[in-house]
Amino acid sequence: MLKVASKTAQRTSLMFEASPFNLNDEKAYAAWRAKKIASAQRGLKALTVKITDWRLPSKAEVIAVAAHCENSNFAIYKVADDLCKENVTALAASFGLKNLEMSLLNDEDGIAELSTDGIEGTTRSQYIPYSNKPLSWHTDGYYNPVGHWVLGMLLHCVKPAETGGLSQLLDPDIAYMRLRDKNPEWVSALMHKEALTIPANDLKVKGGRNAKTGPVFAIIDGDLAMRYTHRTRSAIWRNDPVTTKARAFLRDILENGDEFMLSHRLSAGEGVISNNVLHRRTGFEDSNCSSQGRLLYRARFRDRVRPITTKGG
Repeated sequence: MLKVASKTAQRTSLMFEASPFNLNDEKAYAAWRAKKIASAQRGLKALTVKITDWRLPSKAEVIAVAAHCENSNFAIYKVADDLCKENVTALAASFGLKNLEMSLLNDEDGIAELSTDGIEGTTRSQYIPYSNKPLSWHTDGYYNPVGHWVLGMLLHCVKPAETGGLSQLLDPDIAYMRLRDKNPEWVSALMHKEALTIPANDLKVKGGRNAKTGPVFAIIDGDLAMRYTHRTRSAIWRNDPVTTKARAFLRDILENGDEFMLSHRLSAGEGVISNNVLHRRTGFEDSNCSSQGRLLYRARFRDRVRPITTKGG
């Protein structure tokens, strides 16, 4: 059993006694797995929650979203009237997401405006989330250092694209389960502290990144967290046979699908709130007749979704 001294090391320890994520504790894993399979949803309708008043979500709405995030690590929400950018963090806080991640290209308020409008010739145009190109499988903040992982995320659609822009999502718990069921050594390899390196960011951005090395899976405060990118140019994997096979198996799942993988094209007023699930987005096209193209707000957090009751009902 791995023993660590510091509080930070304890938070990110890869093994816990009496934990389903301890590879030596098959009893705990079997119980967790059975509960996960029984409670995880296979359809979007069951994962969708209508929020009548985003300013003050009801107790029932908050509990429903939190339950979906507990069971499937994400939920789809719908609001009756749209959010302004400055309202995104207020809605997120209703679900326990308060510790905002300040990323390189976010605005000063920490909220990213994902749009192709007005970015030609700017630094943002060099990043795929700000383009209309397909976005490959990843978890948000996969380039963050250990100890600063993105654990929660809210993505709100103000306006969808004219065509395309379909999102696919997969619970990281399911990815972990598939790997462990096939070969526990693959999980161990992806928990190695040098499993995945993200090279330095050589773009001229204020606060540009150095290379970051860390595990793909980690246990943070007793919950499973994942950092992953499907890209090849921006990722260097540990060069050993077990890691190579684990990576190939994971890529195969993501490329060929899983019964728990869900697809959805967000409409205006809809959003995804999640414990940083695996996701990708197809390419899209906007109409030349519109004054504004596709626009989504994205907020990343170092918290997981937790139920914060705001009012009765």
